[in-house]
Amino acid sequence: MSQLTISQVARQIRLRPSAIRYYERIGLLPRAERISGQRRYDASVLYRLAIIQRARQLGFSLSEIRHLFFGFRDVTRPPVRWRKLSQRKLVELDQLMDAIKAVRALLKELMTKCHCDTLDQCGKGIFRSMDKDLVARPFLASRRHREQYSIDLRS
Repeated sequence: MSQLTISQVARQIRLRPSAIRYYERIGLLPRAERISGQRRYDASVLYRLAIIQRARQLGFSLSEIRHLFFGFRDVTRPPVRWRKLSQRKLVELDQLMDAIKAVRALLKELMTKCHCDTLDQCGKGIFRSMDKDLVARPFLASRRHREQYSIDLRS
């Protein structure tokens, strides 16, 4: 089988060589064979990179992609892997959508109800309502959610 250089792989998959080297360094790609010091890949690297790119397009983090490849028993079929990761991502997206809706509502309210003459007046009003105003918290929670939310991905 023909061995591909990193430039050939990058061109075919539309990635920078630095991204390919990074994916190799963090273990998403197997270490490439070296011929005269240059990385050489077989065609299977294109397929793995296609999965990585699709997962990134869908909003999966590199950690989640690592789970896709290595977080399951070897016998776990791809549809099961995708389903488990997708369920988690959908929960995260639902929470993010709720937070966006809350911020959107607050922005609309701010546009219509703010009649302050100075920013100090605005700040005073915001400060007084901080205990009641929990809108910022969903955004913070959704970011932390990625690290705290865990499902046993082994099947």
